[in-house]
Amino acid sequence: MSARLRLLLLPVLFLLASGAFAQGLLTLEFSFSNPGARSLGFGGAFVALADDATAAYANPAGLVQLTRPEISVEGRHWSYSTPFVAGGRASGAPTGLGIDTIADLRWEESTADFNGLSYLSYVHPRKRWSFAFYRHLLARFASAYATDGLFAEGSTYLYTDRRLDQLGFTDLEIVSWGFAAARRITDSLSLGLGLAYLQVDMDVGATTYLPDDDSLVAFFSSNSYLPERSPWWSTSQIHDSTVGLNAGLLWRPTEHWRLGASLRSPFSVSARWRGVPGPANRPEDLGPWDFTGDWDFPWVFGLGGAYTSPDGRLTVSFEWDHVAYSQLIEPDPNETIPDADEFHLGGEYAFLGSRPVVALRLGIWLDPDHRIRATEGDDLFRAFLSPGSDELHYSFGIGAAFERFQIDLGADFSELRDTLSLSAIFSF
Repeated sequence: MSARLRLLLLPVLFLLASGAFAQGLLTLEFSFSNPGARSLGFGGAFVALADDATAAYANPAGLVQLTRPEISVEGRHWSYSTPFVAGGRASGAPTGLGIDTIADLRWEESTADFNGLSYLSYVHPRKRWSFAFYRHLLARFASAYATDGLFAEGSTYLYTDRRLDQLGFTDLEIVSWGFAAARRITDSLSLGLGLAYLQVDMDVGATTYLPDDDSLVAFFSSNSYLPERSPWWSTSQIHDSTVGLNAGLLWRPTEHWRLGASLRSPFSVSARWRGVPGPANRPEDLGPWDFTGDWDFPWVFGLGGAYTSPDGRLTVSFEWDHVAYSQLIEPDPNETIPDADEFHLGGEYAFLGSRPVVALRLGIWLDPDHRIRATEGDDLFRAFLSPGSDELHYSFGIGAAFERFQIDLGADFSELRDTLSLSAIFSF
């Protein structure tokens, strides 16, 4: 290993533990939106409606609106496009050598598609009480990335530094099994409380690579990711279970207006971080490390209102959700994730004269940028953890309600994520 490359390697390795983990979390997707195809068609604005079995998660206070036992089942398809910094220039002018020809950052996208049973529940109403049991696929996400030639103004070759190239991946699944109960306090006010057991499985990994050799030509060339040129690999793993709480309130101040609120508590799981030197790791003081600690998931607060026209055909719903994404990482002067305020708006028009009753839905909502971003550090580190942009989601849905059976189809589209949902409700 040349002295020049070694000088570049040392500070990068000290940042690797956080940087590799953060890269995997850049656009980590949680299904904080409410389950159910009907809710999806409303753009997720469902906390003030919560009038079917999905209320067990969305707002348990709404369970008292059900008058008969009900079973709900939902299947979803998720399609993700995850952007990542693949190379380019973090600072300084490109030299024009090899792959150092781009003046800006070079972005690419990782794609992944999943299908699964996203929600299953049973609700049993009893006088002023309602009880529910449910299973919810809270998150299913995966991405992979490869960086090759991220350059910045520096002092290695021709006043240029190159960040160690990486191959990395993220795989996440969170499944919850829950129980919820609701009580009608007055004819217009109800309260609900839920308890969930969550199983969290997450793997984030990254392997770093030096250029193919120590020459100037290799320094500015594309990386072959040779195993013998790997100085380091690291993993972050979570395979743990925990419990979480959710609570809700539903108030009907007038015949046509409903107001709802929900709170989902944060929860912590045990995580393990490991780092192992590779064949190209020469410095004696960079030995392996292995430690465990808690990883916190954010709390979510929702508040909304819904209006139904006097003839019952038109329903308009609004919801504001605050997601405390900053809890995902420990306070760090070098990195941060901003909390997010989501705004959801949706509407439904029901053709009450038809048999079955058919309803059409439209929705829109804002998903603010919550990528991890670097606040300190050198140009390469800050480029590696660059902020993204806010995303608008557009949704639509259609449903058909029979006497004891309802089927709904919903779709949600945005630049980076598409979701399709098919759900059915059986009452008896």
